[in-house]
Order: sequence, then structure tokens, then C-alpha cells
Amino acid sequence: MSIKYRYFHSEVEVKKELEAIGCHNDGIKIMMPKSQITCLKLSNVNIKAAILLKQDMLSIGAEAALAAKVASLNTETTNILLFATLKQYKQLINKLKQQPFGLKLLAKEIHKTLNNIHKPIKPIKSLNFKKPIIMGILNITPDSFSDGGQYMDPQIAVKHAKEMSKYAQIIDIGGESTRPGSKSIPDKKELKRVIPIIKALKRDKNFNSLISIDTNKPKVAREALKAGAHIINDITGLKNKEMLKVIKKYKCPVIAMHMQGTPKDMQYSPQYNDVVDEIIDFFKETIFKAKKAGINDLILDPGIGFGKTVKHNLQILKRLKEFKIFNKPLLIGTSRKSFIGKISDIETQYRLHGTISSNIIALNNGANIIRVHDVLEHKRAIEIYNAVKEV
Repeated sequence: MSIKYRYFHSEVEVKKELEAIGCHNDGIKIMMPKSQITCLKLSNVNIKAAILLKQDMLSIGAEAALAAKVASLNTETTNILLFATLKQYKQLINKLKQQPFGLKLLAKEIHKTLNNIHKPIKPIKSLNFKKPIIMGILNITPDSFSDGGQYMDPQIAVKHAKEMSKYAQIIDIGGESTRPGSKSIPDKKELKRVIPIIKALKRDKNFNSLISIDTNKPKVAREALKAGAHIINDITGLKNKEMLKVIKKYKCPVIAMHMQGTPKDMQYSPQYNDVVDEIIDFFKETIFKAKKAGINDLILDPGIGFGKTVKHNLQILKRLKEFKIFNKPLLIGTSRKSFIGKISDIETQYRLHGTISSNIIALNNGANIIRVHDVLEHKRAIEIYNAVKEV
């Protein structure tokens, strides 16, 4: 007799192991919901509700962690951490439906959250999120932090886009730099840079990638969509009401990014109590606002490097799975960014290795799309990543 340790990355792996030991199909169905613990954090729960919740969790063999002062009734509210299997959560939901103090509503929220975490993300347009998606960066700008000035010539820009399209499902075209300290430019100048490129790519029968327009200006977004763009990439996270109208009219997917401040001032002194929690709260508001406007095809981008310190960026990468509560595709953009340079003490042109490392970590923690300059190198890295995942 011997003992070995097994760590499961997913329910699929649990099922394979159960099948490997010869477990009966009926037994597999029973044991799957018991196989992994899911932790949920509840905030500002009324103390009466918290005590009932704690009792219900204990009664099903699960656990709820409350603030110590709850025992002495020396508080009105508490945060709670729930630790349970999916089977136990199902039992809890049934119990909470019979309870007062807002616990009936909590039962619905827990049910919705667990569904979002565990169900597959629906495809958007021709994007299927079963495997990682590469978005290639094309900056038609003289001042972007990494490739500023390289693609101002339309012929060179189109050629580069076509080359990236061999490996990238999306090409993200931007006509305004959003590097730290950058200033906004007029719509007319941005349009002059991006529209000819979009039109040229749409005319090319051999170009099959989707086109994303990286802009926060409604007019630029509208003209880009008219020219043939498929996706809007809005770094301001849909704060402009006119942008909502454009998206609704053209029924296009949109990438909503989180940013603290503006590109001009975002890196002066970014501060958060909890960076991931605050971005999640922002996304909750953004999704609600979009849904109210009739927009459902959202891709979420937590905005690496946009109003974040090195530590904030690392915390986001480490805790990406927490964004799964929205059941929305997640985009990550670490490519050549300054936090890589600060960690490794290297200049922009030497940050490829750090970019690949950070993106593989992001994919393993739940990212669906990676936005990169070096598409071929990431295509090769993802081939290894996919091979490991599929074993």
C-alpha cells in the first residue's frame, strides 16, 4: 500500500482520475460535486443573518469564517468566508430559502455566482474561448511606449497587420497613445491614422483576423465600425454614454477596461484598499450599465499598468480566477510593460521573456485573450501550454 498526492486543476481532471480507478458512472456523478472546495467571500452581512448562515454551514459539514467580534455580538455586520463543495452549496441554498434577514436573496446570489464560475463562457462572434486567443497590437502612433513611430507608414502598418494575422485571431488597431503621461489627441487626427488601415485590411481577401479598434472616442469607434472593424476596445470602461449608443447601434462586442485616473495622471500615485476587489466592483457597475443599454457581449480587461503599481499588477495576475464570477471573457495586456522592466531591471526591447512568462501565468489563472506585440513567440508558447492542459 502506498500514498500519493493528487492536485486537480479542474473537474475534468477529477473525472478522469475517477474513471482511471474504475469508479462506476453513477458514483462519478455523485462524487464530482464533492471533489473541490469553492471559497466565496461575503461582505457587510447583518450579524443575525451571519449567525444563521454559520449554523446552516456547520449543519451540512461545511464552514463559515466570521469576525471574532461576532461571538460577543459587538458588531452590526461582518465579512464572511464560505468554504464548501458544490454539493454542500446546493444544500445551503435550499436551507437559506427558508431563512429571514435577507438570506433568501443571498441564496439566489450564491446560486448565480456558482453558475457563473463553473459554466463555460459563451462564444462571441467567431471567438470561441475554449482555447487561448491572441490579440496582436498595431499602434499607428508616433509616441507609444514600445513601438511608437514604427507603423506610421500605412503600407508598413498593413504589412505588419497581415503578418500578425497568421498567428493572431484579433488585430487591435490604435491611433492614440495611452502610455503613462500621454495626452489625448483630436478625433480627426486619430481617424486619419486608423481608418485607411482598417479599409485596406478589409479589402484584402487573405486577411481573416477580426479587427479591434482601440479607442475611447465614440466618433472614432463609429467610423471604424463603418469601415469594417468588429470590436471596440475602450480603455475608459464605457464611461462615455455616447460610446454605449454606438455599441448598441452596431451590436458589436466591446472590451471594457479598468483604469484609475487617465493616461496623463494614472501612474502618479495609484492606491487601492484591495485592487482586485475594487476592480470587481467597477466591473459590476460596468456590466449593469451595459446590460441596461442592451449590451451583452462584453470582454473584461482589469487594466494591467493603467493606474497600478508593480504590486497591484502582480496581485491581479495572481488572483485572475476571482474575475470568473462574471462569466465573461477576460483579456490581459502585459506586453512589454514597465512592471516587467522594474522586476527584471531591463529596458522595453528586452521584455519579451517576462511578457511570455506573465501571459502564461495569466492564461493558467483564467485569462482568455492575451494582447501582445510579439504574436509568433506567444503562439509557440501557447502551443506548449495547450499541450500540457490537454494531457
